[in-house]
Amino acid sequence: MGKLEDMTRSRKQAHAKLLAAKSRVYQAFLEMERAAFADGALPRQQKELIAVGISVTTDCESCMQWHIEQAAAAGASEREVLEAVEVGIEMAGGPGTVSARFALEVMDSVFRSS
Repeated sequence: MGKLEDMTRSRKQAHAKLLAAKSRVYQAFLEMERAAFADGALPRQQKELIAVGISVTTDCESCMQWHIEQAAAAGASEREVLEAVEVGIEMAGGPGTVSARFALEVMDSVFRSS
């Protein structure tokens, strides 16, 4: 699980640096993220699952890691996350199966480490 730990550490370091630099753009991004994932007509859990599928289609490993972790924290089951990954595979076609490999590693880390 070294890669996942490295990604988490790198994300946290970048977050701290951007906050320390008082980046207005980053602050605006964080506010947008809070607004986008707040409970509304769709609860946060469903929004995180949508983001998981989108992350697979865009092949964003850091996004997959973050949104799988956030979906689980919001109460999503392993099966729900897998189905979100599967929607991403369908939407992306063959390349989505390659991205899904990483998502499966993250799922193992999130749902098997507890």
